[in-house]
Amino acid sequence: MLKIAVPKESDLGELRVALVPDTVARFIKLGFEVLVQSGAGLGAHFDDSEYEAAGATIINGAKELWESADILLKVAPPGEQQGEEEMNWLKPGATLISFLNPLANPEQVQALAQRKINSFSMEMIPRTSRAQSMDALSSQANIAGYKSALLAAASLSRLFPMMTTAAGTIPPAKVLVIGAGVAGLQAIATARRLGAVVEAFDVRPAVKEEVQSVGAKFIEIPIEEDTATSQGYAKEVGQNTQEKIRQVLTEHIKKSDVVITTAQVQGKRAPLIVTEEMVCEMSSGAVIVDLAAGQGGNCACTEAGKDVYYNGVTIIGPLNLPSTLPVDSSKVYAKNLLTLVKYLVKDGAIDFNFEDDIVEATCVTYEGEIRNDRIKQALANLVQA
Repeated sequence: MLKIAVPKESDLGELRVALVPDTVARFIKLGFEVLVQSGAGLGAHFDDSEYEAAGATIINGAKELWESADILLKVAPPGEQQGEEEMNWLKPGATLISFLNPLANPEQVQALAQRKINSFSMEMIPRTSRAQSMDALSSQANIAGYKSALLAAASLSRLFPMMTTAAGTIPPAKVLVIGAGVAGLQAIATARRLGAVVEAFDVRPAVKEEVQSVGAKFIEIPIEEDTATSQGYAKEVGQNTQEKIRQVLTEHIKKSDVVITTAQVQGKRAPLIVTEEMVCEMSSGAVIVDLAAGQGGNCACTEAGKDVYYNGVTIIGPLNLPSTLPVDSSKVYAKNLLTLVKYLVKDGAIDFNFEDDIVEATCVTYEGEIRNDRIKQALANLVQA
C-alpha cells in the first residue's frame, strides 16, 4: 500500500495545504494510506480531527512524515526546517509532487536528482484537454485573478459600479486588464460583476472571443510575429513588438482608473509593459495591481510584496494571492493532485511511462537524472553566469 504524505507548508505566509479532508477520504477509498502532519491544514481552516475522520493518520514530526512518504504532496517547493533541507528527509526512490518553479530554480531540481528523488512539477502540466483537470497553474491563477479585482476595488478611491442617486449619477470605473490568460479572464469577469467598464489586451489575437465572452472590449494591436506556444501560453515577443504594444496601450492606460497586469512568460522575467512615464500620465488615485510582481513585474514601479505610491498612483505588487483564499485554493489544488496521482498510479505503483505526454512533460527528475531539457539549459546558463 503506497503511503501518501502531506506536510505542513514551511514557506512563510503559505496557508494552503496539498490535500483537504474530502480528497483524503477519496485517496483512502482508492487504497492509499494517507499521512498528514499535525497542523498541516490549520492555515486553510481544516483541523487534524477532520483529517482523522476522513481516514488519515496524523504524524506529529515533520521529519518522521517526510521519511515515511512513498509519495509526498506539497504546495510550495521544499524548503528548510531547523537548519535542514526538507528534501533530504525523503528516502531515495520516493516521489515528490509539488509546485517546484523548476525553470527559475534549477539548482533545487538538480539536488532532487542527486538525492534520487523522482519529482513531478505542477507548473509543467501540459495545457491539453486531457490534462485540464490536473492543471494547477490554471486553478490557482483563476483565484488570483478574482482576488486582484477585489484588491483593486478596495484600493481605488472611487466606486466600481455606476450609481444613480438623488445627488446625480456616478459613472462606472474604467478597468484595463493586460494579459487574458486564466487570471486575466477571471479579473475581467470579477471587475464586470462589480460594475466596472472593462477593456483588455493580450498579445494572442486568438483570445479576443474569450475576452468578449466575459464582457470586456478587446484592444486590437496588429502583431506580425508568432505570439503563442504550441500549448497556448503567451510567448515572449521581440523588443520592436513590445515597444509597439506600449505605444498603443499608453492612451488606454492614461484613461484607466485601474490597470491589472497578468503578463508572464514561464521561466523568464515578466515583460515590462507599464513604464514610469505611463504611470505619471494616470490620474491621481488610480490603481495598478501587478500579478507578475514575483517575476519582476509588468510595471516599472512595482515592488514585489509591497504597495508603492508613485505620483498619486497606487501600485500593488502582490505575492501568492491564492494563499490569501486558502480554503478554496486548497480544495481545487487537492483535486488537481488527486486527478494526477490517480492517472500516474497503476497496479500499486507509479507508472513512469515517458511515452505519455503528461508524464513526459511533468516528470522533471527520475532515477537520478533531470529529464527536462529546458531545466538542463537553465542550469547550464546558471553555471556559465
